[in-house]
Amino acid sequence: MEIRIGIQHSPREIVIESEEKSDVLLERLSSAIADGSPVTLVDDKGRTVLIPGAKVAYAEVSTEEPRRVGFLG
Repeated sequence: MEIRIGIQHSPREIVIESEEKSDVLLERLSSAIADGSPVTLVDDKGRTVLIPGAKVAYAEVSTEEPRRVGFLG
């Protein structure tokens, strides 16, 4: 699944592909935002990202459905 996280006062967002379950990930992000503590995320290639919970502006978690290809019409 794809995770997009916006950081306050930063023009770019953090985009991570992860195999972690969305409900577990959202719970970890919610508690980090509430506490103001950092949260560590690991992407599907093994890279680790440390995100300051106090500076998270928004988090978007994509659905786990495959992307559609082609035109509808």
